[in-house]
Amino acid sequence: MKSLFSLMKFMKKPEEDEQLEGEDEYVELDTEAEPERTSKVIVRPFVMDDFSDIKEILDCLREGYTIALINIKPLKDKDLVELKRAINKLKKTCDAIEGDIAGFGDDYIVVTPSFAKIYRSKQTNSISTE
Repeated sequence: MKSLFSLMKFMKKPEEDEQLEGEDEYVELDTEAEPERTSKVIVRPFVMDDFSDIKEILDCLREGYTIALINIKPLKDKDLVELKRAINKLKKTCDAIEGDIAGFGDDYIVVTPSFAKIYRSKQTNSISTE
């Protein structure tokens, strides 16, 4: 067994010998710097009563950490033209942030940021404004 260790000593690279015999190397860390913030994902419900409600939803989506669950029933019952405008705006923003958007049932839309994708099934529909 001793001969195996002595053989391994001869097989070492010269750099390894220097490191073992010399001072230990270390990495200096800056303790004054602020630690990175870890952002959490927020699943946030919204109710769209009017087209103007879209601004708050878009602002939250652009931050990149919000999954929006949007109840569109009040606007759907009120004004279909405004609903189509709002959905177009959501789709454009979703494309810009490379997110995902889908309808859930008849009254809800789900919009996710780029790191999340929506599972498609019979209950989730593609969003169309036609």
